[in-house]
Amino acid sequence: MTKPKNILVNFLKPFFSSSNKGKNEEDLEKIAAQEQKQIPFEVLVSATKHFHPENKLGEGGFGPVFKGQLSDGRQIAVKKLSHGSRQGMKEFKTEAKLLARVQHRNVVNLLGYCVHGVDKLLVYEYVANESLDKILFKSAKRDVLSWKKRHDIIIGIAKGLLYLHEGSHNCIIHRDIKASNILLDDKWVPKIADFGMARLYPEDQTHVNTRVAGTNGYMAPEYVMYGNLSVKADVFSFGVVVLELISGQKNSTFNRDPDSRSLIEWAYKLYKKGRSWEIMDPALAQSAIPDEIAMYIQIGLLCTQSDPTLRPTMQQVVVMLSKSPGSLDKEPTRPGYPGSRLRSRRPGGMSHTAGTSGASDPSTFSSSSSSNTVTATASSSTPTTRRSDPHGKRPVRD
Repeated sequence: MTKPKNILVNFLKPFFSSSNKGKNEEDLEKIAAQEQKQIPFEVLVSATKHFHPENKLGEGGFGPVFKGQLSDGRQIAVKKLSHGSRQGMKEFKTEAKLLARVQHRNVVNLLGYCVHGVDKLLVYEYVANESLDKILFKSAKRDVLSWKKRHDIIIGIAKGLLYLHEGSHNCIIHRDIKASNILLDDKWVPKIADFGMARLYPEDQTHVNTRVAGTNGYMAPEYVMYGNLSVKADVFSFGVVVLELISGQKNSTFNRDPDSRSLIEWAYKLYKKGRSWEIMDPALAQSAIPDEIAMYIQIGLLCTQSDPTLRPTMQQVVVMLSKSPGSLDKEPTRPGYPGSRLRSRRPGGMSHTAGTSGASDPSTFSSSSSSNTVTATASSSTPTTRRSDPHGKRPVRD
């Protein structure tokens, strides 16, 4: 075994439980053979000027993120795990394992790792234009997002998700696709970020039952209500982001129409009346291509249908996005949202506590925004205790 290989294996080994030792060691052997991404702590200290407060980009559930510059001129973002952060440790471990194998134009690039005593750090490319939510939901900046830019961002996110679902070594379900986890570089190329809640997906299963974790307003109803997780959960979240990009409205805090409980419900009502163009952001008035926007609204609604079997795959989405306006023959059915159509399928229903997403993390590499939302699983009806994560992830089950 080569020296870089030993360093990476020894760095990642403590993050994995002994019960999975055999499989994890095999995985780490492959990662170590392919990746040589160990970065000395002293290099990061110098790059961030001793992690100076002026270089702090923000802070999430994992800990702070700092901007830095390497000696070769490359700008970096350094995610530093807070000491004793249990939730952050889990996210750190997940990102370290998954992103070592991921390489795509529309997925944030992990440059390296560092472990120095109790300090554990992940090093990413720095993305200049921050996160999508900071620009899209702030009117002072929204005008810079012309329809051409929004169109390209939608296509880029779709291609990134297609790669995660079908093009990477294993099928990866992100679980937290939202505007604050889409970063924009200096050329406005979107990059999917924050893989702390991502899951590898077994190829021989239609879905897995798992603890619910995500952000209110972006989670698929079958996932919120019953814990059923599949690639179609990411498709649903993508559809929400598409409608947010076109409307400039945030789904979780939508209040434009008092008769609609969400942006997707409002968009669907207008679509059925042949007036879907009314959801368009006024900031797009000068750059809009009406037929193209109408088609993208239709695609967003197809992705957010209540029945996950009716939603397209990301491969089908990418194909649809390349079609000419007016050529789509699929009609979307009613969209899904927690506690709507799915509630009636279970006797007595499932309790639902509505919540709203708060302000976004001020970091270019942001964690989830603060939200308190429903927790449910499909595998058991036994009461369980919940402990809320103060950093904005979904409440987790003990």
